[in-house]
Amino acid sequence: MQAIAHNQGPDTFQPALTPKQWELLGTYLQPFAVKQGQVLIEQNAADRTVYPVESGQLTVHYEDDKGRLRLASVGAGSAVGEGAFFSRQPRTATVQAASASKIWSLTPIRFTELVNRQPQLAVEMAMALGSLVSRRLANRPKRVAVT
Repeated sequence: MQAIAHNQGPDTFQPALTPKQWELLGTYLQPFAVKQGQVLIEQNAADRTVYPVESGQLTVHYEDDKGRLRLASVGAGSAVGEGAFFSRQPRTATVQAASASKIWSLTPIRFTELVNRQPQLAVEMAMALGSLVSRRLANRPKRVAVT
């Protein structure tokens, strides 16, 4: 919640939640640490987990037969993985920690539980993730960060 409050840039993940709703949402998310250099998302993976970023910096890379190309940087108060979350398609890029980071994960199974138990909260999460996708697609340099 604090990371989102401090990130007022165009790449912010911005669900409109009260402190009580954030606390409730936290019961559906799993926090974990990512070490510098650790890969969080593999390009072409069939995973749909979405990852809000609490602290640190992540880089998004596209890999082809000629190597890696750094596409974008994503920091605290944003999220990664939203593209596959919605599309149910393989990941479009690799996401790696540029620095030690604290990440939260929301798996499709936990999101389904959220939908069934707290539908208003689930709708707000989906709308905020959809807004993030929309802003990234409208911003050519960040378009590639939709993973």
